Amino acid sequence: MKLYHSSNISVTQPDILYSRNFLDFGKGFYLTSIQEQAIKYAQRFMRRQQEAWINTYELEFEPAEWKVLKFESYDKNWLDFVSRCRAGQDTSDFDIVVGGIADDKVIQTLDRYFEGELSEDETLGILRYEKPNNQYCIRSQKMINQCLKHIESKQL
Repeated sequence: MKLYHSSNISVTQPDILYSRNFLDFGKGFYLTSIQEQAIKYAQRFMRRQQEAWINTYELEFEPAEWKVLKFESYDKNWLDFVSRCRAGQDTSDFDIVVGGIADDKVIQTLDRYFEGELSEDETLGILRYEKPNNQYCIRSQKMINQCLKHIESKQL
């Protein structure tokens, strides 16, 4: 499948070491299958007077050979997992996590939940009406090396 990664540089050889901590699905290399979503995210770099790149890859893997976690919706399992990852408390060893991205609208709801303003039930009630975008977080360098092929990098 074709996936996209936004950055302020061309990323031909992704390396987990350069990943940030405390993100939605933990430390890893984040991608999306939605090109428009990648372009929108890349435009943030341009607003900061930085270069903006869309890096395109092909991901091919046999799910049975890897530790995969997939979320179909913004549900309790997704909320619990994102909460642990953002707090730096995730100890799971998934190779890849797939699910909804905490975009601008969703992150506002999550922030209210993390600050104690919303209960879990209230948060899930709000998120129920959100249609998830998608993100793929490859969390193992082995999977990147074996399954992800760089196709091209284009500067916006």
